Amino acid sequence: MLFSKVYKLYFSPHREYVKRLTNLLGFVPGNIKLYKMAFRHRSIAVVLKNGTKNSNERLEFLGDAVLGSVIAEELFKRYPYKDEGFLTEMRSKIVNRANLNQLARKLGLGELIEFDNRIVNYPNKQGSLLGDAFEALIGAIYLDKGYNFTQNFLLNHIIKPHIDIHTLENTETNFKSKLIEWCQRHGKDVTFELIANAEGDSAKLFTIKVSVDGENMGSGRDYNKKNAEKLAAEKACEALCI
Repeated sequence: MLFSKVYKLYFSPHREYVKRLTNLLGFVPGNIKLYKMAFRHRSIAVVLKNGTKNSNERLEFLGDAVLGSVIAEELFKRYPYKDEGFLTEMRSKIVNRANLNQLARKLGLGELIEFDNRIVNYPNKQGSLLGDAFEALIGAIYLDKGYNFTQNFLLNHIIKPHIDIHTLENTETNFKSKLIEWCQRHGKDVTFELIANAEGDSAKLFTIKVSVDGENMGSGRDYNKKNAEKLAAEKACEALCI
């Protein structure tokens, strides 16, 4: 293990990249290909023979799930007497796009992201690029180091030093109002629609779909209708980069 770290840092053809990542993350990465993939935006993706694209989108999907799981467990332990609605809202506050953007900036991920600047207007799409890359990085760490290592990294190097959960608890993040105000400014119609539950779903579970100018922008599910609307509105805000 020690030899492998020394080789990657001082003798590997990728040693300069490994040093940058090590300084940024605080540990020596193993599978360098995973990390390079995490910072490759879809604008420069190449379709492989098996039909998949070599961009960070799949890692982003995985990282989103791992991040949500780690935060859910932390909140469950931190607030033993709070109900599901409170825990869901707190998790949403932590993983919302604005927070992920800020975390990515603090880590300096912007310097590592690869994208086609002829297609992507970086100053305007910075939030999307940064947030996506942050989630993809978590996915890469999970595949490279495993769940326990990733959980420890997130808790001790990201959440505890960079996220004030107590402040977030007392901060109102009303994505529904934010979405409605944005639509009003841009002359767009926004609708929230209650969707019938699929067979097997609890009758008490609410599913809300939000549409902007007739286009589906996301959905939210919760046992509280208002929370479901908030979750749907957050998805819409993320999709619209608000």
